[in-house]
Amino acid sequence: MTPAILPLAQFASPGPIFINIGPITIRWYGLLIASAVLIGITLSQYLAKQRKVNPDLIGDLAIWLVIGAIPAARLYYVLFEWSEYAQNPERIVAIWQGGIAIHGAILGGMLAALIFARIRRISFWQLADLVAPSLILGQAIGRWGNFFNSEAFGNPTNLPWRLYIPPEMRPPEFANFAYFHPTFLYESLWNLMVFALLITLFFRDVQGKQRLKTGTLFLIYLVAYSLGRVWIEGLRTDSLMLGPLRMAQVVSLTGIAIGLAGLVWLYVYKRALPDVVEGGARGEGRGARE
Repeated sequence: MTPAILPLAQFASPGPIFINIGPITIRWYGLLIASAVLIGITLSQYLAKQRKVNPDLIGDLAIWLVIGAIPAARLYYVLFEWSEYAQNPERIVAIWQGGIAIHGAILGGMLAALIFARIRRISFWQLADLVAPSLILGQAIGRWGNFFNSEAFGNPTNLPWRLYIPPEMRPPEFANFAYFHPTFLYESLWNLMVFALLITLFFRDVQGKQRLKTGTLFLIYLVAYSLGRVWIEGLRTDSLMLGPLRMAQVVSLTGIAIGLAGLVWLYVYKRALPDVVEGGARGEGRGARE
């Protein structure tokens, strides 16, 4: 069946491969992830300068984040799809074919950032605020890797903005359906809105129009991103499951609860968040704000 492709209405992936150069294959998925990382580092370094924090600190942190986030993202995905990977163990390291979980990346990245902040004696929450806008922007970019891989799509739909999925990529129960919800697009657009919110709040803070307590931006990221993920995940056909539960929804609801609790702690009880260094010392930047 040949899909009818209309701009901004019906989508169809051109395929997962960006270019072949001799024996080297460059895939869209890997290219987008690498682009997201580079753009994120550049943006966070710029934001660090705005807050008078040494931008080289972000470059050092980025190495830790990549080492912590990417393997954790893959491990998280593989564990929940172990029945498949146990039969094909050679595919466990084939990350370029897709199959990473953003929640695993966030958890791995947070652990790496905590260790880094402790070693460098700088506030974890300060670092988290500088990274949060880059993180959500990177997620918006990375979601398009799912488009090129024809994965992470939703239930069948006849909406004008439907996504065509090749027969070999369709779930067996939906083999006779051609068009599905483009959940990659929903989440990418949602993430861009969250990015706009965070970057607006950041610059209002820098300009003194609306002072934010340290940790606020990351907590807002946690709540805002998770709110979108809860409803978008409900549309998907390939959710990672724990029994009858969609893990992304469980983790997102937990993230919302933690984020809201942190904001109440900051603005209702007017207390600083627990940190890896006493008093939230900034180490290589200006003093922490209460």
